[in-house]
Amino acid sequence: MALPLNIDFTTGNSDKKTPLVIPAKKGFTAADLSRFGEESQALAAVALENARFTGKAGSLVELVLLEKDAPRQCVLAGIGADADYDKAGAAVAARFLTSGIQALEVDFTGFDADKAGKAAASFAFGAVLRGNSLNGYRTTLKEDEKLSLKTLYFSQINSETAEKKWKKLSAIAEGILFTRMLVTEPGNKLYPETFVEQCKSLTDLGIEIEILDEKALEQAGMGALLGVAQGSARAPRLLALRWNGTGKADSRPVAFVGKGVTFDSGGISLKPGAGMEGMKWDMGGAGAVVGAMKALALRKAKADVIGVCGLVENMPDANAQRPGDVVKTMSGQTVEVINTDAEGRLVLCDVLTWVQQKYKPEVVVDLATLTGAMIITLGHEYGGLFSNCDKLADNLLKAGQKSGDGLWHLPMGDAYDKLLESHIADMKNVGPRYGGSITAAQFLKRFIEKDVRWAHLDIAGMVWADKAASFWDKGATGFGVRLLNQFISDNFED
Repeated sequence: MALPLNIDFTTGNSDKKTPLVIPAKKGFTAADLSRFGEESQALAAVALENARFTGKAGSLVELVLLEKDAPRQCVLAGIGADADYDKAGAAVAARFLTSGIQALEVDFTGFDADKAGKAAASFAFGAVLRGNSLNGYRTTLKEDEKLSLKTLYFSQINSETAEKKWKKLSAIAEGILFTRMLVTEPGNKLYPETFVEQCKSLTDLGIEIEILDEKALEQAGMGALLGVAQGSARAPRLLALRWNGTGKADSRPVAFVGKGVTFDSGGISLKPGAGMEGMKWDMGGAGAVVGAMKALALRKAKADVIGVCGLVENMPDANAQRPGDVVKTMSGQTVEVINTDAEGRLVLCDVLTWVQQKYKPEVVVDLATLTGAMIITLGHEYGGLFSNCDKLADNLLKAGQKSGDGLWHLPMGDAYDKLLESHIADMKNVGPRYGGSITAAQFLKRFIEKDVRWAHLDIAGMVWADKAASFWDKGATGFGVRLLNQFISDNFED
């Protein structure tokens, strides 16, 4: 998919009517604008004081300065003490996206050219992420609501350095935007079959795709996944995407597994009507997996990764699974279904079994919008992390810190596991009300083989935002793509 902004590191811009964006470090003062002359510095000093502008990352102040005796609209974009160029780029995009202005020139005069090249790529990354808008279904936009910003020009940089870094960052951006698109789509447009169709084009990037239809899922013995799907007119699918950039045909891939409930009504255990429209994003884990796979393929990651998505719709028709039903999983273990709204773990347990049996991965990471309890615990600040391996957990925490997709490590243990005991089956699909995110993780752990390092990421509070933030507008965030990409880059590439 095309990026929302054209990024130009090479041609420059000679139109002096194009606003000039100037990155500003922490502690920036009017004296740093000496190239514009004393009169402009005096005007800027007043504006900076009134705006309390100090170069804080993501802060902006707009000025009109004299450039060779001609007025030039200028924007100071704060990068802070830590050189947060991506946050500055995002702030600029948010301000000018619907402003009527079609182009901006980002000027790095006074910066080292090589460092400026890398900084320009980071600035562009933030701008592209924040400049993404999903208005495809809106037909009555007012003129001042329509997107106008189309191009960012960069000047006074080493363009070769910028292009080299941008090649990697633009791949990650494309993965994030692909995830956002999928998560944003309504349930009548995106369901298991159409989710698969959206991903078939990834074969053009060198990704191998395998699709299991309903008959194949039955033959594999995925009774838990099929139990969730049986109340919907939409047939379930399993989608497997493999990128092998190692050059080795016999390697054991890292496995990412995503929950892909394209709409979750709760089934017979029906959710309250208020807010149910948001359950279109209950496939956010699967969305993150396919977005990460796209990013890895675009940047030609030197790693072997398999991304697997269990795709179902959870609906309450006459054939729907009932509370009290018992299903047999692909692993052979049986589950008493206490609550049909605890469906994600039923989907994941069969997909986890399938990927372990077929690909023998040493590392498995699953992502799921699994529990509302996770939002109660961590709000919308972190995804929850559960793992059977402290080293794996630490690697994911570090990847989260570096990428900006933050995680928080939560406990597991036998005491929680006992809460899943059933009188008529091997386990129940839910425990008591308290510790709900932990008992959900304990459920999944029962399907992990002993020699497999596994982590479960409950990202229920992270895939959708009710208000805009630094790198996204209200709506889908693309959470998980940067995290998984960073995790692979740090731990599985030379």
